[in-house]
Amino acid sequence: MKQTYRSTTAFVLGWIWVAFVVFNAVDLTLRYSGKPSLVAAAVLGVLTALVYVTALRPATVVEGEGLRVRNPLRTTFLPWSAIDDVQVSHTINITHDDKVLRAWTPQASARERARANRRGAPREQRGRYRTEPVLSKGEQAAQEAMAGKTHADWVAEQIAERAESARRRDESPGQVRAVWAPDALAACVAALVLIAVAILL
Repeated sequence: MKQTYRSTTAFVLGWIWVAFVVFNAVDLTLRYSGKPSLVAAAVLGVLTALVYVTALRPATVVEGEGLRVRNPLRTTFLPWSAIDDVQVSHTINITHDDKVLRAWTPQASARERARANRRGAPREQRGRYRTEPVLSKGEQAAQEAMAGKTHADWVAEQIAERAESARRRDESPGQVRAVWAPDALAACVAALVLIAVAILL
């Protein structure tokens, strides 16, 4: 079963930006005015490439055979048995073969960490009367399980559990594969072409 984890906020804002660019690209085409239109298209192209590689492309994908980490310009595949350790600082840091791979998303911001810690702290009761709704046992269990944890912490736990399960099954370590991302490189090249066209024409 394949599960994809990413920053929802970045992903949504990225698609809003794409819609904005499409609208502007149509407008620039209909009202073409020479050099100014080319410069505007180049600026939109560069910003769109940047949004694509930093907001839309990055993801941490849990697959049956291993973990696929899509960072802005590179994609790394780690078989479960190759993962030695998983830690969370600002990013999810995955140790393998004495190297550390940092997943671009999901990240744990200081604000999210503070919110998670507040969620895990016992609530203050003010006054004599309790005004908060009583949680069911399932809701209480879910709240306790997520107490003090960010989304990045939760994803890191899923990765660590899958890696530990592979170690218990004594799977032979597979090969780690890291490659440049053709889609990200194509987006960057397209942006450079737009810049060249705006300068030369």
